[in-house]
Amino acid sequence: MRSARSDLSRLRSSDVFRVGGLGLRARKVRTLLTALGIAIGIAAMVAVLGITASEDAQVQAELDALGPNLLEVFEGESITGEDIVLPVESAAMIERIGPIEVAAQVSVVDATVRRTEFVPAAQTGGIVVLATDLDVLDAVDGVVATGTFLDARSAETPAVVLGSVAAERLGVRSLDPTPIVYLTDTYFQVIGVLESVRLAPGFDRAAFIGAPIAQTLFEAELEPQTIYVDVVDGWLDDVRALIAATIRPEAPNEVTVTRPSDAIEARDVTSDSFRSLLLGLGAVALLVGGVGIANVMVISVLERQGEIGVRRALGATRRHIRLQFVVESALLSLLGGVAGVGIGAAITAAYAEREDSVVSVPIEALVLGVGAALVIGGFAGLYPAARAARLDPAEAVRPG
Repeated sequence: MRSARSDLSRLRSSDVFRVGGLGLRARKVRTLLTALGIAIGIAAMVAVLGITASEDAQVQAELDALGPNLLEVFEGESITGEDIVLPVESAAMIERIGPIEVAAQVSVVDATVRRTEFVPAAQTGGIVVLATDLDVLDAVDGVVATGTFLDARSAETPAVVLGSVAAERLGVRSLDPTPIVYLTDTYFQVIGVLESVRLAPGFDRAAFIGAPIAQTLFEAELEPQTIYVDVVDGWLDDVRALIAATIRPEAPNEVTVTRPSDAIEARDVTSDSFRSLLLGLGAVALLVGGVGIANVMVISVLERQGEIGVRRALGATRRHIRLQFVVESALLSLLGGVAGVGIGAAITAAYAEREDSVVSVPIEALVLGVGAALVIGGFAGLYPAARAARLDPAEAVRPG
């Protein structure tokens, strides 16, 4: 048969949290300020993980948009320092390699672009004239916003297709009625306007004309500035290794072959160091918050010696006192952890909205944030709880 003392010493699970929360409810301002330290650390870590995940998702989206199979080919550097000129037939030479969907080149034409002949020649708006192969849009996944692109017939006539920025700067907002622009000393009919081209940003500020008319009117030599190569899936590395030697077998180092997506992947690798730094700062803030909780709990024990003495006198054991203060510390930390997770997720969403990127907050980050808060709170409460449990009941209730 259990004794009355044993019955009085029982502490149910539901009572543990009720008793543990008494101190928090009694000192609301102190509770909020202490929880803020944990909230800052958790928010920093969740925000870093969330922003990192959002950036990774954005990078993947950009890589998917760029297409992993696109290569750009242009002149490299000569050992002697001479200017490198790629052969006019470079695109045709590359297509002979084999597993290639499209190889198309553009050449810079020495011509100015103005709205009319009355606009000063110096006011070109930074628009470059490009003589282009007719299938260049297939290579860079370009889209015509309005009108049409050049074909075999229009490539031989004074017809021009404008990039999105070029059209805006020239004031071309519609093809009805048919607009015209002035290239050096000849009016060209605008037959199309492109949407922004992600794979080739330079296209947005360009005016495209056919190679035949470029040779006829401007005596262009059609030396390739850039060649865009769309490779069949699975053959990218093999084709990339052969292009330079195919174009200039005597000096392959004078040909540069790049993949646009490489720059994005390099940017992602570079951001890893900053990511680690920010996580480190968040961990330091979390540690400081844990120290703050331990300090507040020690002060709480000193302030509540009378309460502890009364509870011991009424039958509470040292284990009950320890459990009370550990739970109180854990609840205090949990409060900060939940607030920190919410703040970190909000920061991530605000950042993604500002950068117009994908919002991605890993569930693992939220769970780990709350879990870390609980662990830190539990550890922070161990010493104050042990100190409270060691108090002698008679000394605790004695007036100071």
